[in-house]
Amino acid sequence: MFRTHTCGELSAEYAGERVTLAGWLHHTRHHGGVLFADLRDRYGRIQITFKPESKGLFEAAEKLGHEDVIMVEGTVTIRPPEARNKELASGDIEVIAEKLTVLSKAKTPPFVIEDEVNASEETRLRYRYLDLRRPEMRESMLLRAKAGGISRKYFDELGFVDIETSTLVRSTPEGARDFLVPSRKHKGKFFALPQSPQIYKQLLMIAGFDRYYQFARCYRDEDLRADRQLEFTQIDVEMSFAHEEDILAMAEGLIARLLSELKGVNLKLPMKRMGYDEAMLRYGSDKPDLRFGMEIKDLTAIAAKSSFKVFSGAVGEGGAVRAIAVPGGAELSRKNIDELTDKARQLGAKGLAQCKYLDGEFSGGIAKFLNEKEKNEYARILEPEDGSIILFVADSADICAKVLGFLRLQMGNHFGLIDKNRWEALFIVNFPMFELDEETGRQVARHHLFTQPAPEDVRLLETDPMSVRARAYDLVLNGQEIAGGSIRTHDPELLRRIMKAIKLSEEEANNKFGFLLEALQYGAPPHGGIAFGWDRIVMLLAGRESIRDVIAFPKTTAAQSLMDGAPNEVDQTQLEELGIAIIEKDDEL
Repeated sequence: MFRTHTCGELSAEYAGERVTLAGWLHHTRHHGGVLFADLRDRYGRIQITFKPESKGLFEAAEKLGHEDVIMVEGTVTIRPPEARNKELASGDIEVIAEKLTVLSKAKTPPFVIEDEVNASEETRLRYRYLDLRRPEMRESMLLRAKAGGISRKYFDELGFVDIETSTLVRSTPEGARDFLVPSRKHKGKFFALPQSPQIYKQLLMIAGFDRYYQFARCYRDEDLRADRQLEFTQIDVEMSFAHEEDILAMAEGLIARLLSELKGVNLKLPMKRMGYDEAMLRYGSDKPDLRFGMEIKDLTAIAAKSSFKVFSGAVGEGGAVRAIAVPGGAELSRKNIDELTDKARQLGAKGLAQCKYLDGEFSGGIAKFLNEKEKNEYARILEPEDGSIILFVADSADICAKVLGFLRLQMGNHFGLIDKNRWEALFIVNFPMFELDEETGRQVARHHLFTQPAPEDVRLLETDPMSVRARAYDLVLNGQEIAGGSIRTHDPELLRRIMKAIKLSEEEANNKFGFLLEALQYGAPPHGGIAFGWDRIVMLLAGRESIRDVIAFPKTTAAQSLMDGAPNEVDQTQLEELGIAIIEKDDEL
């Protein structure tokens, strides 16, 4: 037997018992001729005491190194009051060692196995198996597991069926790039790894499984950032005979359950619902952070009559003038303001106007171009605090939202306006059905083309598709989109009209989605669903800044696994079996 107990379960009530423990040597220290060692496993830490009277045992303990794996037999003893460690759950006791077995010797780790580690993220990812030993990383993984158990229980209570769908699927390149898997049996043909189980879960509704969910692995070949990975997990959910409110009630119930059981937070239900247009106008974002104010205010009607030509000119060209009042912003330096202006230009604005609000008056910046009536109206709408700076953008409505939405978050963080202990959730609804792809200029589905248009907007599909609204919804928690879904189009003829609206020919539609179009003709129930971004949810619950901190073995932003060297080259024999030839790119082409 390697152990009779774990390092985290022993307490004063075990005093006098002989136990066997196993784990990693966390650190050692000499004090008064005695050697104290902290033994660690995933359940906790406990002090092991080696006394010099046991000479052979003591000498063996002195040779131990950090992270050696050892087994210790000894007796649980109450520590003297002055020697108790309030930082440890087991701090009232120690184990007096009577026998030591070294199970595995360890090289000196490249960084200390502590929360406060100075190692770079690259080093941590290179030695991820060591990084995962650190308490905060271990707790993140355990939190993820516990949250998963709570979620599965929740769906089981609601009568959902856990069904796995395929991970080798047909390539339907809409949205992000597919990861392709070559077929050895059918040379020249490829499977794709699923970007989501979207089509399969709709087929499950047609098959009669009216409440489905799974923890689905998804794959998208796209550029990475803190909240994005090549492979990620979502809780995929679909319901038949359900309206939007049925799905939203189910979704908010899950988040409320997780926050209640894991954070002791009681969310008020039902959550807020906010239209997309309102969110963009007030917060410049379709995932607004409601933990602080500083809302964007629309000054267009007043600015249209302004003698300041930058404002009136923008409105005259069909644009808008909007602003935020930043509390405490008057202390920003000229350099700070120049940096904000540069960022505004990078985001597409022509510039950034500003002035300060001090002692009830506008001053500096563009204040000299504004008449008193204009200033009074701006003050009435913006309601600035004394010592604020007012940041104005005069441009198209989209640019105003994009720039001021960014500045709102940046200033909120800079001035500590965001309450990190507060939890704010809401649903964004009434999204546009279509948007223009920035690279191609092509009209594409904003969510996906299986989303059902708002019934009153269906008539606009052929004549004014950009005005069509979707029966789509996103769930936002603390400024992070953590779930998104929609009511699906279960009418095959309506689905064909949507495909035509994005210029998908009938031949392309049949080639890519023919099997779904056919399935919809065999009695498809009205259905809809939602997919929860599981990594993001766990990241928020764990209080981390990146989903890499809640994924066991993540990729870097360069799409690499530093630990095992993936992606890697493969043998020429494997390539020949698959009928693949590697073509070196000519840099001159």
